Amino acid sequence: MAIRIQLHRAGARTIAEFRSDGIVLNTGADLLELLMMARAQDTSNLAVHEANIAPGFFDLKTGVAGDALQKLVNYRGRLAIVGDITRYLERTESLRALVRECNRGRDVRFVATMEELLDAPITEPGTDAAGS
Repeated sequence: MAIRIQLHRAGARTIAEFRSDGIVLNTGADLLELLMMARAQDTSNLAVHEANIAPGFFDLKTGVAGDALQKLVNYRGRLAIVGDITRYLERTESLRALVRECNRGRDVRFVATMEELLDAPITEPGTDAAGS
């Protein structure tokens, strides 16, 4: 399975958008691999489409999201999950709470489209506005 990377520039940011015909994010280790691929392109800003993320990521009981997001923070990356995650949000309040909290921060963002991500304000460490 080939992973395609498209770089987007938005102001001073460069975002590595990952695409594939299959799942690219299934474990915390997968997230680290994507982060290393992005850093090879001189960015730590990742965008991964919901279709390329294992459904278990959105089931917080599995621990996949927690492991992946902790690695992201530890290695100082930023992640945007792009796409419609409504079907997952309908199942659990804990995921809705996670999405709300992430979208208030600066390291992880859930957006419907790449355009929404690219139009998001740029944030600096210590600010409250969301952006990747």
